[in-house]
Amino acid sequence: MAKIKKRIVVKVGTSSFTGKRQNLQESNPALDQLVGEICDLAAEGHEMILVTSGAIGAGVKELGWAKRPEDLSKKQAAAAVGQVTLMRTYQKLFRSRGLHVAQILLTRDDFEDRGRYLNARNTLLKLLELGVVPVINENDTVAVEEIQFGDNDRLSALVAVKTDADLLVILSDVDGLIRERDGKKEVISVVPKITSEVEKLAWRGVKGALGTGGMTSKIEAAKITTASGITTHIANANAKRVLSGIVEGKNIGTKFVSLKSISAKHKWILFGALPKGGVVVDAGAVAALKNRKKSLLSAGVVSVQGSFQKGAVISVKSPDQVEFARGIASFSSDQMNTVKGQNSADVKKQLGSRPEIIHRDSLALLP
Repeated sequence: MAKIKKRIVVKVGTSSFTGKRQNLQESNPALDQLVGEICDLAAEGHEMILVTSGAIGAGVKELGWAKRPEDLSKKQAAAAVGQVTLMRTYQKLFRSRGLHVAQILLTRDDFEDRGRYLNARNTLLKLLELGVVPVINENDTVAVEEIQFGDNDRLSALVAVKTDADLLVILSDVDGLIRERDGKKEVISVVPKITSEVEKLAWRGVKGALGTGGMTSKIEAAKITTASGITTHIANANAKRVLSGIVEGKNIGTKFVSLKSISAKHKWILFGALPKGGVVVDAGAVAALKNRKKSLLSAGVVSVQGSFQKGAVISVKSPDQVEFARGIASFSSDQMNTVKGQNSADVKKQLGSRPEIIHRDSLALLP
């Protein structure tokens, strides 16, 4: 039986290949092993995408600084220097195995704007079609707090969603999600569903001198991907044949089982765009949206939060202020404030348009 070819996103963290004595310019067995596995899987017909941290860390070492700076401008300067080193290293390693790489630098805005989101997606898919391995990093040189992902775990999840990947593998310096039983720590091999109990297990360990993520961010990434129908693994980057083993179905790290996939539009609503505001709805509207998959009508809106225009993605909250859905607004916040709580006939008379605050086709429930 022929092997099923997969589109695989691999995320590797700074701490996985940049230790206290290591530099990306030096011999790095861990990184060499990773690239070798990616190339082997590509040779088998799998489409490979690499999301990497490391630009700031590489820049810190290149500039001879003792530690990662706190100042934003220094971080951006380090990223500008380090990105050159990072890509030169990857290009050399992949080229020695006969593969081309492409540098893709993304910010939150590239997911926020629907047009840019689709353009980036098309570029990534074309690179895969050409047999090129996209190497993706956050564009730390220009990113400010408002447009940062926060860590590359979330970035890797959004890239996996954007490209309709089959599998996301998050590699780190931990073996997976850990729980303690009878005083002994063990790796949880399979998580069927991410519950509040699972989230409590996500310990936020001491962040490395060069890295930014923790287990909490990895769980958040898995919530995004599994809700989009993408199986996700967290595993140790230094484990032998870690990628090949995961693809072959071996028990490595922690596997997060994918849920039923959602449409591309709903993926963007939930995970691509950031809400510009929101509405609080009554209990009847909550039931209609959750249980009967209805549109949100003006009569069910209790209050409007924030200022936004028609076409913006907004949050939908229950009476106790808990967000349970997101959707594309059919009216501006000013218009919603005018028609909130009114019946459909009155809204149509006032605005001459349909009364749906959010049409059911443009509304997605949070996982």
